[in-house]
Amino acid sequence: MTWTTIRLELARTPQFPNGSAARNYTLRLPLTPQGLIDPEEFATHPERATVRRFWPNEPDQSGYMIRKKGGWAFSYVVGEDDDENIFHLENHPVRIGEYLTLLEPDGDKWPYQVKSCAK
Repeated sequence: MTWTTIRLELARTPQFPNGSAARNYTLRLPLTPQGLIDPEEFATHPERATVRRFWPNEPDQSGYMIRKKGGWAFSYVVGEDDDENIFHLENHPVRIGEYLTLLEPDGDKWPYQVKSCAK
């Protein structure tokens, strides 16, 4: 297991046909050699599992990766109102080139591509 810094960038969508490097997240997660979140290491040091959200024309947001019933989410303040759920992260590897889908609190789904992973 290694704590890894991960960069996600918005992938192609109808609104962004070329994706958008300006709409991105930087994560810090404990990953196994298979690219999955190490649940034991996460449980030992949940405060180290961080997220920063960068969007143009909006203030940056800092928060934490949290474990929720049925999966994982980004959370910026206490409570569920702002949580951004991540589909199937419990069994989907986080590797360069892979895609993750985020569900925003307003119900919008956005695809993100893993652009970098640094140990």
